[in-house]
Amino acid sequence: MIQALAFYMFAITAVIAGTLVVFARNPVHSVLWLILSFFATAGLFVLMGAEFLAMLLMIIYVGAVAVLFLFVVMMLDVDFAELRGRVAQYLPLGLAIGVILIIQLSIGFAAWSEGPTVGPVAAADNTTNAHELGAVVYTKYVYAFQASGLILLVAMIGAIVLTLRTRDGVKKQDVLAQMYRDPKTAVELKDVRPGQSL
Repeated sequence: MIQALAFYMFAITAVIAGTLVVFARNPVHSVLWLILSFFATAGLFVLMGAEFLAMLLMIIYVGAVAVLFLFVVMMLDVDFAELRGRVAQYLPLGLAIGVILIIQLSIGFAAWSEGPTVGPVAAADNTTNAHELGAVVYTKYVYAFQASGLILLVAMIGAIVLTLRTRDGVKKQDVLAQMYRDPKTAVELKDVRPGQSL
């Protein structure tokens, strides 16, 4: 009874928070609703016995991704009124992406209704969920796991390369020149006459 009540509480919270992520007018509020939906989804994972996935969701998505979204939204000076005015310009593209997602979800649900494609892993005695997950990832799916790590490495190197490009006209700080400067030559007095500029 308590487990069913907790399931309905987490599920309703996740659905309501996910809906408010889309329909909230303030982007900061959208990110906060997204964090709440992550918490509710982590609770659903705990109820299913996947506590390792719940902790991954909390640490990675709530602790890193959602907080990063929050900082980006709060620190960037984006004119959201102007962005809302251009919604009609991107409406056909958004509708096309929505139709593609609906087709993909329907294909996935049709395959799921036919039966599981991967058989359940036989759990050994006195093993945890994390141990069983690691055994599957590092044996059966080791090549896919290594490929995903390689993709993340290439993405990280690409982000670093794009950020470190040199641009002309950008002032850079020279720490050694500031440390070893002579106070006598650092300030120069100018005799400015009335009506003239430097």
